[in-house]
Amino acid sequence: MPLKKPVILSVVGARPQFIKLAPLAPVLSRQFNHIVIHTGQHYDFEMSQVFFRELHLPKPKYNLNVGSGSHALMTANIMVRLEKLLGQLRPDIVLVYGDTNSTLAGALTTAKLQIPVGHIEAGLRSFRLDMPEEINRRLTDQVSSLLFCPTSTALKNLKKEGITAEVVHSGDLMYELIAERLRDLKRSRLVLNRYQLAAGQFLLVTVHRASNSDRKENLETTVEILAALNERVIFPVHPRTAANLKRFGLWRKLAAIVNLIVTEPLPYLDNLTLLMHARAVLTDSGGMQKEAAFIGTPCITLRQETEWPETLMQGNFLGGLSQRKIISRLNHLPQITTGGSYRIKGRKPSAIISLALKRFLGAR
Repeated sequence: MPLKKPVILSVVGARPQFIKLAPLAPVLSRQFNHIVIHTGQHYDFEMSQVFFRELHLPKPKYNLNVGSGSHALMTANIMVRLEKLLGQLRPDIVLVYGDTNSTLAGALTTAKLQIPVGHIEAGLRSFRLDMPEEINRRLTDQVSSLLFCPTSTALKNLKKEGITAEVVHSGDLMYELIAERLRDLKRSRLVLNRYQLAAGQFLLVTVHRASNSDRKENLETTVEILAALNERVIFPVHPRTAANLKRFGLWRKLAAIVNLIVTEPLPYLDNLTLLMHARAVLTDSGGMQKEAAFIGTPCITLRQETEWPETLMQGNFLGGLSQRKIISRLNHLPQITTGGSYRIKGRKPSAIISLALKRFLGAR
């Protein structure tokens, strides 16, 4: 009688998690009974369903449908609904990804049921506890049984905190996905044509961090910076950022900027294509800092810190919300190369993670 495959659950709910899941899911499905649970944290089509379609992700077997809400409400709703599901499924391990409310809720619920937690993208630190993402990632690391670090800096961060058991240097799944799509991205021009953009002659901007989008003074400063940029800019606006622009009375001022193209959130591959062909990207997203570094596009981070310090040696610049610093950097952008190989000792991150899971589950 064949042995029963171990059951692995992947808990995802936000755009960056779908990206990390994409190269890993087919590898896990070949070796394990892999089940995807969607928390419903991102329920907007362009933020969620379109990812499953264009990245060929397996359809989630369960959707918790938590929707939007405060940090406490969202986290609590995920925990209540996930606890019932875990009681039914009794998986061998639950994988959580990144640093969102879905990550923390999945980790806490799983750990309290005495089920092992695997944290993909463990060990990242911005060292700012006023960032919700920092709280989520620190607490998740503390309750995880298996920790997958994308960088050597992440390994060092965990070691400083006394976390050394079952820590794996896995490399970055996001880089694996980009490498697989790079050739197609270089050839693609559809999104450029749609917005009448010329390669190397526009800027890409994204803003979604709470520190920038939820504070009126910071969002107002962001709009002023965009108005001061004397070149074509495309700005796919995150739903929460759009809501706050309207709530703070800033939407009309934004829409009046002559060189600015304002769009709804774009599909992932369209966004990557714009990033590849932009003169530079201005963002507060950790993921886009990485993508820019790997692709070779100069990046100006609209924050004073980064959880990806390696990118500072690959064309990333911490501009904060200083109009002077940002414009000065745009006037003197560096020539940068791509981020090099994403493999660790010749192995893909998806393979490293799969092998570590097999070893971990085999030892239990």
